[in-house]
Amino acid sequence: EKLQLRMDLGLLQMNRKGRPDGKRPHGHATLLDYHRAKCLREAKGNLEEEPALSGADCLHLQLESIQYHHRCMCLFQLDDFAGVVADASHNLALLDFVENHAPDSDAVWGILQFRAQVLMIQTRAMASIALKELQYDAAEEQVAAGVDQIREFYRTHGHEEFIEHCDETQMLEDWLEEIRAQRPISEKERLEIALKEAVTREDYEKAAHYRDALRDLEN
Repeated sequence: EKLQLRMDLGLLQMNRKGRPDGKRPHGHATLLDYHRAKCLREAKGNLEEEPALSGADCLHLQLESIQYHHRCMCLFQLDDFAGVVADASHNLALLDFVENHAPDSDAVWGILQFRAQVLMIQTRAMASIALKELQYDAAEEQVAAGVDQIREFYRTHGHEEFIEHCDETQMLEDWLEEIRAQRPISEKERLEIALKEAVTREDYEKAAHYRDALRDLEN
């Protein structure tokens, strides 16, 4: 299966499964897999020094992550949330690998700064899966956890100044409010609201009715 994304200057075509461009770098499923295997081989030969990625390696890994990000966006529009989670997880693993093996901290941040965006889309997909199954508590927990992860990422890397004006966390927090507003209320919640309104109106006959109904429901 192929995915096609219409763009201003043409059409972007991607494989639905595997690496989006269909290639197998150095015989591996992904470039990340290749570098993982390569680092493992080098580590066995030299136990005293951690294998490092070159600047070119980081660039090529970043290009692979962009492919996966494009497909993430397409899969999200198609409501293939499981596919979004898988592709976002690949990119998060890729970012972790670059952070652990690239010697140039400035070059690393040039790639790592996209973690917030990847975490946001992964959080949206995971919460959307929960919402499809009407698991509103789980969806709210996923979104709250995603916001915490993004903020912790900036704190860990010494960029607290980005936390206050982060578009990704603001988007997630706004969506969390939408989820809470659209969440269907239970019979108990409906009766509690009706009881409160009846008391406010001083309609004590209806208030007693709702109070009895609540007591029957709890019993």
